[in-house]
Amino acid sequence: MKRLPLITPHPPRLSALAEGLARIEESGIYSNNGPVLRAFEAEATERLFGGQGACLAVANATLGLMISLRDAVSDGPAGRFALMPALTFAATAQAAWWAGLTPLVCDIDADNWAAAAEEEEELLERYGAQIAAIVPYATFGYGIDLDRYRWLSNRFGVAVVVDAAASLGTTDAAGTGFGAGAPFPVVFSMHATKPFATQEGGLIHCADSDRIERLRAMANFGFTAPRTATLPGLNAKLPEAMALVAQARLQDFAAVSRHRETLASAYRTRVAGRYVTQARRPGQQALGFFPLLLPSERTHERDAIIARLAEEGIGAGKYFSPHLGEQPWIRSIAHVEQTPVADMVGGRLLSLPLSDAMTTDDVAHVVATLDRVVARRSRPMAVSTPPVAETMIIGGGPAGTAMLTAASRHGLLPELSRGLVIVERDSAIGGGQLGRYAITSDSTAQTFLSAIENNPDRAIATLTDHPAALAVARHRASLGVPLAEVGPLLRAIGDRLHASVTAQGGTVLTNTEALSARRKDGLWHVRLRDGATHNDSERVARNLVIATGGHQPLDRLVTQTVAGVPLMEIAGNRLLQSDSVLARGGFEMVADLLSQKRSPRVAVIGGSTSALTTVALLLRERPALPFGAGGITLLHRRPLRPFYHSVEAAHADGFTDFGPGDICPVSGFVYRLAGFRLEARELVLRMLGIDGRSPEPRVALHRVAGDEDQVARDILAEADLVIAALGYRPRALPLEESDGRAVPLAAHTGAPMVDDACRIRNATGAPIPGLYGIGLAAGFVPHGRLGGEASFVGQANGLWLWQNDVGMMIVDQLLAGRTRAAA
Repeated sequence: MKRLPLITPHPPRLSALAEGLARIEESGIYSNNGPVLRAFEAEATERLFGGQGACLAVANATLGLMISLRDAVSDGPAGRFALMPALTFAATAQAAWWAGLTPLVCDIDADNWAAAAEEEEELLERYGAQIAAIVPYATFGYGIDLDRYRWLSNRFGVAVVVDAAASLGTTDAAGTGFGAGAPFPVVFSMHATKPFATQEGGLIHCADSDRIERLRAMANFGFTAPRTATLPGLNAKLPEAMALVAQARLQDFAAVSRHRETLASAYRTRVAGRYVTQARRPGQQALGFFPLLLPSERTHERDAIIARLAEEGIGAGKYFSPHLGEQPWIRSIAHVEQTPVADMVGGRLLSLPLSDAMTTDDVAHVVATLDRVVARRSRPMAVSTPPVAETMIIGGGPAGTAMLTAASRHGLLPELSRGLVIVERDSAIGGGQLGRYAITSDSTAQTFLSAIENNPDRAIATLTDHPAALAVARHRASLGVPLAEVGPLLRAIGDRLHASVTAQGGTVLTNTEALSARRKDGLWHVRLRDGATHNDSERVARNLVIATGGHQPLDRLVTQTVAGVPLMEIAGNRLLQSDSVLARGGFEMVADLLSQKRSPRVAVIGGSTSALTTVALLLRERPALPFGAGGITLLHRRPLRPFYHSVEAAHADGFTDFGPGDICPVSGFVYRLAGFRLEARELVLRMLGIDGRSPEPRVALHRVAGDEDQVARDILAEADLVIAALGYRPRALPLEESDGRAVPLAAHTGAPMVDDACRIRNATGAPIPGLYGIGLAAGFVPHGRLGGEASFVGQANGLWLWQNDVGMMIVDQLLAGRTRAAA
């Protein structure tokens, strides 16, 4: 039986090598400037890149990336980012780190599997000068758009170094080699596993010949004069003998590339309609193997499928799985964004053999065998039932991990972790959805930093020097922190919490969604779904903590009335919800909707922080919208109250609109819970004219005076856009009794989901045993030693509360219950 290994290197003819080695032996030249090496570089420039620019051969592609990045970014502030896609080889991130950069890992495009363009541009906008370089990867030899990277480099002032490891042999429709004439370094691999197969080596191409010469010096210890280092350098020289191998490979490479393209075309024809393959571009794509995606329902059997193919004599692999964001060391030093597409693609990728020695008949055999193997169902394996968990936290976002942070701050995380299961539908815990908002926080930078400073958990405490913490710390004197910068810090904390929990015997299930929970025999039976395989499973826990966040349900708009009139009736298709406006791209959406209005009018409904933040966003963003006097009207029912740290501070500002019931007895704060803070507070102070401030002329306030308020109706009817900022409802997990009947919750009636001990309440208001809630829209109101003004009506949310008193309230109950059970 013919064996078809996944990787089959094919070196050049031995006779040609022998002749060349003899010439090298006679000349005695082995340096990186030897005649064979320079001849290869010149011939590669001509044959592979149409004579454009220049080439430098190096010992391997990783060293090529390292010196190219080091040259591109030069010296600069520590902690700067190198933006790269998740689906690439570890060397991409390793090279950036060795060059003094922090990898910033983004998601990929679902079609071509390279970096997602919209993700790259959003991160460049978000991080600005913090990003020093972009390191795009030409995935599996795919010819990514280098003109676009030239544009990004010019627009954002960032360096570009292209990781084109597998792309020697990729051409455009005219037959020009990928990277020809690029103004930045394009780094290729000549490793034995690549289409341009030598034993080892790399090639850097660039249109800038001066840069190539500078890189040549860096590859030779930074020497620009005999034994004199004037540049940062290392030893990245390609030996003359390896240059000889590469030069010999050039002679037949055009034919090799055509043959590989024939095999790739045969693969695409054979798998069409049954397997997903990478998108195509005009021209030829260099391929060291043929990648495709397994059907999603068979993903969990990928290792078994690879093993069965091996039994049939066919080598297969799973490049690149795990991707960068799933590799422990890289996660510890990098910023990893949400990568749902990379998670999906990486989880389903299968690499099939494609070599110089194969024929189209071999391709047919491989695909037929794959079809047969995939069609076979694995025998059901005996799966041991997981032990009953002490506690399961549903939701690993800011609220769920804040509870863990609270435990860590009191040295209780190890105890809590034993028997703990965390379920999170994203690929990592910690970040949640905060990073998707284009606004500043209503918490200070210190609120976020207090979670890590002096934390007894050393792994968390050392985050104070992490680039994400340093980015937040820059806003200590600001009115809040851009949430886009808060997200990376919360994800970094989440990574450390993940490691701490699992080290103590806990379990973290990412890419997993909790579908429902059934109460049976005093335990919670939770149905889970794996996001990669779509397989369902069940876990059992004594206690559940629901931390699934809140949302603005559309059905609320249907029943909502303002001034006695149905909101949908009076606003119609002019109605938006504040959540979509505050998200990234929300301002642009509003600007587009109002683009034909010379003097637009917007009505914002609500008296919450999200309502005031919406108004502030519309005023702050650029290019400015052409609002005239009173162009934005805020319709609210309750008085707008600013927060003050003390009665004295309020009086010093000339603010006296408060009484004893508005002062927190614990902290002495005025309107501790009901008062607006930071950016929203500044806007309220202006609009109320506190301490002689001038009101913002573009904003008008209207306090709705009941169901017969005709002025409010007129404002809504005449507005070009109506934005509803009506607060959030909990995204509660469906709960069932043992017989399948739904458990009615207080939250279903619009009442707070939890009681004063964070226990989730049923429809009658009674707490449900073993069930707790925390986070946005849970409805918790501080009381007693937690403080808060007696006049407060509503619910209190905030990361500081969750990371401190509220989080510990749940932790204490869980650990006390465990102690009672043990006794």
